[in-house]
Amino acid sequence: MLRISALVLALTTSVAHADLADTILDDIVLPGFDQLAISGQALDAAAQTDCRAESEPLRAAFGETLDAWTAVSHFRFGPTEVENRGFALAFWPDSRGKTPRALNGLIASQDPVVDTAESFATVSIAARGLYAMEFLLYDATISTAGNSEYHCALTQAVAADIAATAQDLAADWHTRYAELMRNPTEGGVYQSEAEVSQEFFKALNTGLQITADMRLGRPLGTYDAPRPKRAEAWRSDRSLRNVTLSLEALERLAMQLANTDPEIEARLGHSFATALTEAKGLDDPRFARVSDPSGRFRVEVLQRTVNDIRAVSTGYLGPLLGVSGGFNSLDGD
Repeated sequence: MLRISALVLALTTSVAHADLADTILDDIVLPGFDQLAISGQALDAAAQTDCRAESEPLRAAFGETLDAWTAVSHFRFGPTEVENRGFALAFWPDSRGKTPRALNGLIASQDPVVDTAESFATVSIAARGLYAMEFLLYDATISTAGNSEYHCALTQAVAADIAATAQDLAADWHTRYAELMRNPTEGGVYQSEAEVSQEFFKALNTGLQITADMRLGRPLGTYDAPRPKRAEAWRSDRSLRNVTLSLEALERLAMQLANTDPEIEARLGHSFATALTEAKGLDDPRFARVSDPSGRFRVEVLQRTVNDIRAVSTGYLGPLLGVSGGFNSLDGD
């Protein structure tokens, strides 16, 4: 009788993991990367129509593409790792200032590498992607640097490269990687449905760590040395927006992962609601006020709340999915 009960439990757990993979892929991952590809194409079209840094349609298209990337940026495995697509699309943090140096080098030499998509794909990843585009559109120096015709060609090359990378990501998910996750096999990338669930759990914790330690931790710096200009996308006033969008995307993933346990689902739901309320209550889009004690305190409270979500995730959700606490994609193998 005990053996039958154990078998039924094992089968039920396997079915739950399989259903979970399909749901996350169909409701979150594939639509998310499709939206990234669509936004990237719109960005490319906007740059071809009006490549000026002050173009409002171009800036709006940039914002929508960065929104779409932020919503899937925690899926740092599979297609995102191939050919360094993740870094080519979003080279951040850039602690050594490689992006402005790379862009200034291209502009100063009027490098013809911008003439074809194939040649531009060979340049340093620091000169590619969304954060390079932010410099071209919003940085006071780089947005006006050099010959206007070359600046336009560079902007268009970056936009086209973003669109191509985003399209490659979506295509790879649809044609290859989603199937690997739906049908794990012995000796394959995933050998069981449980391993697939664990991969998504690691993506959740990766996203929470990035938000707490990088999106919030970098501008906070230390009390004596706050670093507001280390915030993500501060030039375009998007630092807080990216935190909010990331938390909303991570909440959707967490709710799916926890939906077999109402108590854990409720704990996570409460923690995310608290963090999102705090984020939406901040009136500091680029975290400029971390240099002020009262402004710093509010960002620190938000960071602690995000870390509280991580604690709930590792302490409750991890064991539910059979994952040891704390492991994520940033830790390596």
